[in-house]
Amino acid sequence: MRDVQEEPQVRHAPYSTRRDKRRVKWQNEGHMHITVWRAGKNLKREMGENTQDGTPGSWFKITIPCGRKYDKTWLMSSIQSLCSVPFTPVDFHYVKNQARFFVRDVDTASALKDVSYKICDEENRKISIFVNPSTVPYSVRYKLEPEQMEQLKLTMNKRYDVSQQALDLQSLRFDPDLVGHDIDLILNRRNCMAATLQIIEENYPELLSLNLSNNKLYRLDGLSDIIEMVPTVKILNLSKNELHLVWELNKMKGLDLEELWLEGNPLCDTFPDQPTYISAIRDCFPKLLRLDGQELSPPVIMDTDTPCLIKPCKESYKGSDALKSLVLQFLQQYYMIYDSGDRQGLLGAYHDEACFSLAIPFNPGEPAASSLCEYFKESRNMKKPKDPSLRVQPLKHTKCDIVRSLCVLPGTQHDFSSFLVDMWFQTEKMLCFSVNGVFKEVEGKSQGSVRAFTRTFIATPASNSSLCIVNDELFVRDATPNETRSAFSNQEPTLTSSTMPTLSQEQQEMVHAFSTQSGMKLEWSQKCLQDNEWNYTSAGQVLMMLKNEGKIPEEAFKQIA
Repeated sequence: MRDVQEEPQVRHAPYSTRRDKRRVKWQNEGHMHITVWRAGKNLKREMGENTQDGTPGSWFKITIPCGRKYDKTWLMSSIQSLCSVPFTPVDFHYVKNQARFFVRDVDTASALKDVSYKICDEENRKISIFVNPSTVPYSVRYKLEPEQMEQLKLTMNKRYDVSQQALDLQSLRFDPDLVGHDIDLILNRRNCMAATLQIIEENYPELLSLNLSNNKLYRLDGLSDIIEMVPTVKILNLSKNELHLVWELNKMKGLDLEELWLEGNPLCDTFPDQPTYISAIRDCFPKLLRLDGQELSPPVIMDTDTPCLIKPCKESYKGSDALKSLVLQFLQQYYMIYDSGDRQGLLGAYHDEACFSLAIPFNPGEPAASSLCEYFKESRNMKKPKDPSLRVQPLKHTKCDIVRSLCVLPGTQHDFSSFLVDMWFQTEKMLCFSVNGVFKEVEGKSQGSVRAFTRTFIATPASNSSLCIVNDELFVRDATPNETRSAFSNQEPTLTSSTMPTLSQEQQEMVHAFSTQSGMKLEWSQKCLQDNEWNYTSAGQVLMMLKNEGKIPEEAFKQIA
């Protein structure tokens, strides 16, 4: 028999420091299980006993154990939504695995204490919040004086480019105007970074570009406040600082950066190669277009309002037009990037913890002699392997591992007219669909070979009416003679030298590939590529934008019977 009793008065042992904890006892007689709730002190009374003056103006430290694993924006908004008193966190930062910040009002502190164990994370674990009286936070204790703030504002005004909405704060500590007024501004200090961001928020609320290079930054806790204060920033220069871990960049995930500079930081030397480096950074900023001055392939962004360009495609699923448009648009953009030669742009299409597997027909007698040998290493289609670990090892987990795996596969050109799409399962939170078709290898040992494939996607809804892949299974085989003969048969006749006198063989191949993928006629495809200086991915991006705006005439596209 189990009984719960509340003890009205409890003797506090001299060594007991914890409050609001349950004490469990087993009573020998009758083996009764008793849970006793210990009475905790009122927070206001406790504050009065542990601070010098006991006034409501005293400070409190808020601690979230294991808070480092949560996104700051999500964590703070979740707490704020359940807190009965609005609050502004001061000095939010991380200490080992903990997240910490400060508040200055006892009523706010009490309200935050009441939120403890009321928030659940994605794993349905309750998040605890600890509240303790504290000394004045560092950034408040060492807050810049009014005259120092005014001088810093004048200095920053000189460094602001109004026409570009750009602020250049490189080597700010050594600015002559600050040094001459004996102001030692070290941006690693939370009070200095807080003062800088305050001036930015008040004077440059539409800031687009921020240069913080050469400031010896080794952590970004203070800078992360810019996500709420100035979310308009698209270009961020953190080059030539002291950042050692990519984890620091995770603190900035809320910014929709399009350009980022990191060269000259120790973290750049921690990656084995450039693709791995790009994958890790794009994991933090999926919409990134330029890294250290290098153009990246555009991210995958699907939108149901965008007209579908896969006109030759057939669907065997009789679902709603909106749903079919969503899937076909997804396939259009996915394979446009997949065939572009730079598959890094596919990072934005996958969930952080997505899974991918590749399979090919397995010939136990002559695996090495197969024409699919370039796929064999990644394939897990093996019956009764000698080593059981091989059943799991080829699986790719996380979107970074998946994209790295896709990047080592041969370059391809898919025939969109061969696609057969089947949506075979649908709920409000999940969509499962398969696509069958053929593609041609455009590089490697088997260049020119035609392959047949079946690909099964399991996806969930994402922001902006898009899809997010959680599971991707690819099966590749040699095409049959009939499939090989009919591959790319819906293309227009090849342009002769008289119609394309100035194009190289490579450019002609690009025109045909672009025409196949976009559904446009050859002459329009050529014009689109020429206007974008033969940058395949940029041409595709511009095409989608112009199509959305209705600026491409219908005669530009092939007539589909």
